[in-house]
Amino acid sequence: MTKSADISTKKLISLAPDNWVKWVTQIPDIVAGEILNSEFQWISRESDVLIRVESQQHGKFLVLNELQLRPSSAMPRRMRAYAALAEEKYQLPTYPVLINILRIGEEEIPSRFASNIAGLQARQDYRVINLWEVDVNIAFDQPLPSLLPFVPILQGGENESTIREALRILRADEQLNQLETVLAFFATFVLESTLVQEIMRWDMAVLRESPWYQEIEQRGVERGLRMGEERGLRMGEERGRREEILSNIEMSLEVKFGSEGLELMPQITQISDLDQLKEILRSIVVANTIAELRDAV
Repeated sequence: MTKSADISTKKLISLAPDNWVKWVTQIPDIVAGEILNSEFQWISRESDVLIRVESQQHGKFLVLNELQLRPSSAMPRRMRAYAALAEEKYQLPTYPVLINILRIGEEEIPSRFASNIAGLQARQDYRVINLWEVDVNIAFDQPLPSLLPFVPILQGGENESTIREALRILRADEQLNQLETVLAFFATFVLESTLVQEIMRWDMAVLRESPWYQEIEQRGVERGLRMGEERGLRMGEERGRREEILSNIEMSLEVKFGSEGLELMPQITQISDLDQLKEILRSIVVANTIAELRDAV
């Protein structure tokens, strides 16, 4: 199943690509160009977002954006591979950026790959951005709409008034309002679930009104229409809805509870009832512990 996080990253950055690349590179005159295909045939991995950019000082190059939910010891080697593959495919130098969303410990996060074998050395530097170290005001002042769903976990973003302001901006923009569910997930990391529900006024109407949800729903309708019969239409609608809800559940479990939460996916994917799946999605948002969630599932 394709992860929603991989899809939404590209959509988020495309909302304000110039501001994004200025922020991740700290190059003031950089201008974003085309968002490129970042699928590499040699490895079964798609880098989150690869952008062709240009700067008067540095010329044309690529900005490789890799978002990770949590830091991983495997990332230095992967960043070396992704940067090399991007340069080979597009014949341009690459500026790699690793963005970590959630903190998991106090250990230092490396910003370089290095190896030495029989005197032959290999090295890849990359920039590391840890969202918990990013000043929340950047999301509002630059502006960087891509960061708004992460406001609760940014530095200084854990208070209720700031989260309410992020929610107001998300709801006022039809390109952003489907992200308020993601904002709710991260808000439960810093506020009591009951307060998050009060702030968000969160219920399944949020999901049903999401443009992304409606797009999936429409795909289901069209798929059913091509089947040429009423039963096919109904099956297409339900399949599209179930696919989207399961995708949201998978992303939510990983965001909220990590690998322990994802262990519930095999059990959840056996459920065909849409109402039950919707209730599970809501339960993930309001659950404080994995034990509470297991009871709901």
